[in-house]
Amino acid sequence: MDIWRFNIRHLRAFLKTVEMGTSTAAARAVNLSQPAVTQAIAKLEDQLDFALFDRQSGGLVPTDAAKLIYPRIVETLNYIGRKNVTHTQIKAFLALAQCGNFAEASNSTGLSSASLHRAIRDLEIFLKQDLTRRKGRGLALTDFGQTQARRFSLAGAELRYMINDLMALKGIASGSIVIGAMPLCRARVLPAAVVEFQASHPNVEIRISEGSFTELIEPLLSGQLDFMIGALREHGSDQGLVHTPLFEDAPVVVARTGHPLLDRFEVAQATVRELAEFPWCVPHSNSPLREKWEALFTAEGLPVPRISVECGSVIVNRQILLKTDCLTILSPDQVAVELEAGWLSVLCSLPPLMNRKIGVTYRQDWRPTSSHESFIEILESVS
Repeated sequence: MDIWRFNIRHLRAFLKTVEMGTSTAAARAVNLSQPAVTQAIAKLEDQLDFALFDRQSGGLVPTDAAKLIYPRIVETLNYIGRKNVTHTQIKAFLALAQCGNFAEASNSTGLSSASLHRAIRDLEIFLKQDLTRRKGRGLALTDFGQTQARRFSLAGAELRYMINDLMALKGIASGSIVIGAMPLCRARVLPAAVVEFQASHPNVEIRISEGSFTELIEPLLSGQLDFMIGALREHGSDQGLVHTPLFEDAPVVVARTGHPLLDRFEVAQATVRELAEFPWCVPHSNSPLREKWEALFTAEGLPVPRISVECGSVIVNRQILLKTDCLTILSPDQVAVELEAGWLSVLCSLPPLMNRKIGVTYRQDWRPTSSHESFIEILESVS
């Protein structure tokens, strides 16, 4: 469904009609004629397939559907900002921001090249700022353009949620949930939640984007992701984020079966000093696990061991471990198959300071739909 098919002037007319109670008062507020406001409401009702007002002698009374979508439209228009901006301009700009050139943006939107250029030019005039700059053979967003792209994308997310809310009002769970999956949640928790959720919500599409926290944070903040699942960060409020813990993970030191350290012990345990003798595969420096790994050695007064490979991919690290004497820290869930098959072994458990809180991260101003709430409840139950 094309969320940018909604005319922004129609959304403003709806908002003012709810707030003022008559189409005449709303018309004055949005600088339209009264018949134009009436037509705007009728068009919106047709698009949404819901009556939005009960026509009574004292004015227009919002229906349950109107009350439900009102907060979504308030947020949508707050993100859009300027009154003169049109839905076509937003659609064109977001396509250009994603594609990086006019040709691909034209193909993705169905707008002609001339119409696309005109929409971007008019938008820059209304906003009184350049949105793009030349970069090689393509285009890049200016700092202002990046800010606007985020705001417009968040507006689009609210419209998407609005549609889902209305379908839920009909008793139909549909639409989509877009999840950012960090490495740790992919092995057990997320697959289990998806299977259970789809059993009760078969018409809701689950879209999963994999990546590190650094890779997923901007899509989350711009509304392209609904929430993320993985290792929680401290100081989330500094970025406008909320972190909700699900469970605590206790990582272990993993090596190939037949590793020299395993040969020294009948029981698979090794000291921190012995672990420092071998090269390591570790995640990137901005990850919580990397910080905890370094603290493991510094707490013992030891230098940080040699890093052979810096990589956040469990698949890559696993293959390196199988062929070398490198060590790494992983959750047992992430290599459960390899441990059971005897390809990899646990060298030792780790002190509690190494434990990580795993949970859900979302924007502070995020208002979940009923489908979001159901999915998160299932996440909590399977964690």
